[in-house]
Amino acid sequence: MHRRDFLKGAGSASLAGAAVLAPQLAQAADTPVVKWRLASSFPKSLDTIYGAAEILSKRVAALTNGKFEIRVFAGGELVPGLQVLDAVQNGTVECGHSASYYYVGKNMAFAFDCAMPFGLTARQQNAWMVAGGGLELMREFFKGYNIVQFPGGNTGTQMGGWFRHEIKSLADLKGLKMRIPGLGGKIMARLGAVPQTLPGGDIYPALERGALDAAEWVGPYDDEKLGFYKIAKHYYYPGWWEGGPQLSFMVNQQKWTALPEQYRQAFEVAAIEANAAMLAQYDAKNPPAMMRLVQQGVKLHAFPKDVMLAARRTAFELFDEEAAKNPAFKKIYIEWKRFRDSEIQWFKVAEAPYANFLYYVK
Repeated sequence: MHRRDFLKGAGSASLAGAAVLAPQLAQAADTPVVKWRLASSFPKSLDTIYGAAEILSKRVAALTNGKFEIRVFAGGELVPGLQVLDAVQNGTVECGHSASYYYVGKNMAFAFDCAMPFGLTARQQNAWMVAGGGLELMREFFKGYNIVQFPGGNTGTQMGGWFRHEIKSLADLKGLKMRIPGLGGKIMARLGAVPQTLPGGDIYPALERGALDAAEWVGPYDDEKLGFYKIAKHYYYPGWWEGGPQLSFMVNQQKWTALPEQYRQAFEVAAIEANAAMLAQYDAKNPPAMMRLVQQGVKLHAFPKDVMLAARRTAFELFDEEAAKNPAFKKIYIEWKRFRDSEIQWFKVAEAPYANFLYYVK
């Protein structure tokens, strides 16, 4: 081929390629700059639980060439930590990151989006959301609050909390002032305790001044950071009210609808990444933190059997009572319980025997 013919052909190919790319380039140029604010329920000091929102923010920016910016604010910076849902619902902020069981005072059905006492583990919660119909049920429920919800992390099974004095039997819960939110708090109240709901940053001062006799948060890594072991040395397990508590990203419905499709896709992908990352972080960071706490003189205790049995009985009495009077709760509860019971049968066959062998056979 002569050089002139080659250049002519190459020029034609370049023009053809430019013609194909032109709409894409124009579309990229026309993509708007969007700036959102995300209100977190959590303090910056808790890098793992607060950090999920930062993972979301950074990944969204990377996937949109910086044109979709989500600025993260810690609990209390824009709105109080326990008012994130209200702020998103009303459009005060575009999105938030919170634990849905903080809002059971509005409707107990919110607990299904986070943790039900004696409910699902982290893996089971994820399975319910992704493949068991849970996300569809919760999206329908959240629609009534002008919110689109996305799974946004999980801590794994939590610890049962910090107590000033040893709990030797069910009777020791009588009059106990304990920070415990959600349905776990309602069950504790029926068992004689006095539950309180406080954001993470307010728990230590309440313990320190004696306003609380006990408090639960997450587990060793976060609890060590918050310093509870300096005041209450008795550390209980398991957190039967939080077998696999899911955190959620909450987005205002109108703001979500107005987003370009590319940005919606970026948000969904980033939420999935943040959801997986949080559990991995806790599973890696909790073991060494537990060892450090024990070295600080922390005393580990299992809850007495009568406490566990009474709590489980009370939990399902509460669920049945609520289902009888709350249609939204009943609709989700029927499907959730069917899924839970099926998961228990499967995990009993494979997961539990394997785990028990690893943990207890030397």
